[in-house]
Order: sequence, then structure tokens, then C-alpha cells
Amino acid sequence: MTITLYGIPNCDTVKKARDWLTAQGIAYAFHDYKKQGADPVRIAAWVAEAGLDRVLNRAGTTFRKLPEAARADLDAARAVAIMAANPSCIKRPIVEHPGGLLVGFKAPEWAAVFG
Repeated sequence: MTITLYGIPNCDTVKKARDWLTAQGIAYAFHDYKKQGADPVRIAAWVAEAGLDRVLNRAGTTFRKLPEAARADLDAARAVAIMAANPSCIKRPIVEHPGGLLVGFKAPEWAAVFG
């Protein structure tokens, strides 16, 4: 099973998710947005699968610091451009796995998928 976890290494939620996967003995590849960037085509696919509200991190500091004009009336295309330019605006972690996509970390949800 190929699993890729996307995130930022110093994010507490990403750390919890990585620790959980390790504790379960589940191998995964880690994609670090800070070092490897965020692919707009992949982000658009996540938005298409999970929905903009699940993928865009509106609560984070990076998003809130964007100019009001950039945050107003967001459609998927503009939001994808914002997330590609500012990966901290992507909810973390995002996990691609053979059965689909996980957004955020909730141990019970992950156990249901990987258990």
C-alpha cells in the first residue's frame, strides 16, 4: 500500500499523524511542503475530491493575514492558487492512500481506514 502524507514537519497535528502511522507500523512517504512545494494540480484534485471547505485552512494565521481582497469570494481556482503559493493554507495533514484521501488527523477515522 502506497501512502503519502503531505504537511509541514513542525505542525503539531502532522507530528501526531506521523507518530500514529509509525505506531501502527504503517509505512508512508512524507511530502514536506516547505522543502518540496505544493503542486496546484494535486491541490485541485484534493479540492475536487474532498471539497474546498475541507482542504482550505481558513482558521490558520497565514490565511487570516492575507489581504481581505484575496480572501473574499473565493472560488476553487483562486483558492488553489492561494494554497499553492502559501502551503500553510492547506489543512494538515493530507494523506493520499489507495482507498482515497484523508484530510486532517482523527485517530478513529484513520483506524477505520487503515485498521
